[in-house]
Amino acid sequence: MFDQCLYFNTAALARQLEKAWTRAFAPFDLTPPQAFMLRAILDHPGLLQGELAASLAIARPTATRAMDGLEGKGLIARRRSGRDGREQCVHPTPAAVALHPALNAASAAVTRRLKKLLGEPVFRDTVASLRAIRTALG
Repeated sequence: MFDQCLYFNTAALARQLEKAWTRAFAPFDLTPPQAFMLRAILDHPGLLQGELAASLAIARPTATRAMDGLEGKGLIARRRSGRDGREQCVHPTPAAVALHPALNAASAAVTRRLKKLLGEPVFRDTVASLRAIRTALG
């Protein structure tokens, strides 16, 4: 019925992927959005909150709620920015730095499993197509 519907098929795919990533990050007591955000912060310490939201393609209020959760878990610290007094820079705590290798390993395991199920070319081409669609619609 909805074979040609982009919304239906991407939403169904998103639900399946959400389950896989939820399982992967459950041992860290993190939701997938929190875990991806933390990984971005670990890879780029000191980003402004707005830069972080833009890099994750999410609204600033959504980013703020995720950061509130990470801060509550003692995984990030926000500090006044020397570049922009209205915003804060986001830094990982030592506890987050200690989790970094395990978070990356959990993420890599899901990616390996998906590549095995789909095949490397299909995985790569699908991600590239979805990014192009997201950019075109953005």
